[in-house]
Amino acid sequence: MSTAEHVDVLIIGAGLSGIGAAAKLTTEHPDRSYLLLERRQASGGTWDLFRYPGIRSDSDMFTLGYRFKPWTDDKALADGASILRYVRETAEEYGVDQRIRYGQHVLGADWDSDAKRWTVTADTDQGQVTYTCDFLWSCSGYYDYDSGYTPDFPGRDRFEGRIVHPQAWPEDLDYAGKRVVVIGSGATAVTLVPSLLPKDDPKAAGHVTMLQRSPTYILSVPSKDPLSGALRKVLGPQRAYNVTRLKNIAQASALYTVSQKQPKLVRAAIRRMTRRMLPDGYPVDVHFKPTYGPWDQRLCLVPNGDLFKVLREGRASVVTDTIETFTEKGILLTSGEELEADIIVTATGLNLLAFGGIQLTLDGEKVHLPETMAYRALMLSDVPNFAYTIGYTNASWTLKADLVAEFVCRVLAHMDATGARVVTPPRDPSVAEEPFMDFEAGYVLRSIDQLPKQGDVEPWKLKQSYFHDVRSIRKADVADGVLRFS
Repeated sequence: MSTAEHVDVLIIGAGLSGIGAAAKLTTEHPDRSYLLLERRQASGGTWDLFRYPGIRSDSDMFTLGYRFKPWTDDKALADGASILRYVRETAEEYGVDQRIRYGQHVLGADWDSDAKRWTVTADTDQGQVTYTCDFLWSCSGYYDYDSGYTPDFPGRDRFEGRIVHPQAWPEDLDYAGKRVVVIGSGATAVTLVPSLLPKDDPKAAGHVTMLQRSPTYILSVPSKDPLSGALRKVLGPQRAYNVTRLKNIAQASALYTVSQKQPKLVRAAIRRMTRRMLPDGYPVDVHFKPTYGPWDQRLCLVPNGDLFKVLREGRASVVTDTIETFTEKGILLTSGEELEADIIVTATGLNLLAFGGIQLTLDGEKVHLPETMAYRALMLSDVPNFAYTIGYTNASWTLKADLVAEFVCRVLAHMDATGARVVTPPRDPSVAEEPFMDFEAGYVLRSIDQLPKQGDVEPWKLKQSYFHDVRSIRKADVADGVLRFS
């Protein structure tokens, strides 16, 4: 029987988070051995998986980029291919690409209290393999890579055209000159609509309709950051990046704070901007007036108002209604209107899947995630030598990923300094439970009961604030009296 391969740290996932974690580990703990296990046959995670037209960041790249590696392009909202190159370039620069094992579908991880190590089981084309590690780090995101969320639409099988989900965009999809209906109003939908309509392109769709059940807040932002280019000439790449990054973090944080404290003010400002982007007489309050407050769900950003441009030109339209049934020719709405279509795109969201669906066990006993509590939103109560990376819902994912990577490296350094082999956040029974995410997005609400809890006090409570977490994660002592080192 072959012996399981052992490493000091095992990272699950070779996407944006995993590669960033490994790069940080390389610089902070160069003597530690590590591997990344990636289920797919390529690195890059989200940015390699999604192939739909126009795929791009929904956060500016000066905050979605790593803290330690400048984003030197002027694009603020970058296309997926550019982001993928950036992630893979980082992996090459830090030697992370040499530590990735592909085609490794991690099924479970069991903590052995006597041996003080994890045994991780992965499924591969050659059968199951096992690894052991002292510290396990999940960087697999929080959604299901196998399939996106699609509601059970009545009459779906009647439709004679083609139905696709953006998460599984077919390479052979020909939409030239065709009528396309995009169901949804989130970041994917507002990206897709203008991207299917490139001007003076024979491959462009004939007309695209965005069918939404309810409106979303949509903000037009410049596609390039003028400050960044000017600063690079004076300060150089890294310092210019740091300044631009801080400026963008401050702007986003201010918008979120004002949205929470003065929602009517922000709602009115967004409405004014939207009206200026659309033709006179356009029914703004029908199609662009959400029922919820700003930032109760994620704001959608559109570069240079590209969505509003195709609406002004009449090449796209928005319909706000609910679906009665699919028909042979399209979609029958509750209002009685029928939208005829050749292609229907269900941009209806994601399915959450915590830790890539890995079953954690402690000495053979299953860890039931809803019974655990999140410590600083990066460790689980009573689960030893385990960390996970999940980004912000109200800001760039990587801002939190960077903080998690720094914290884990500091925890490992403290263990080295004290001779500890185990670190655990014990559950505090006096801390009351709250939902893991205070966020009204559909993909969160559908799965909130499957996730860990957060607490009502720190360090068990998630603040969703980068500036707060700089103090509570980056600068706080890891020996905080809550983490138990042994």
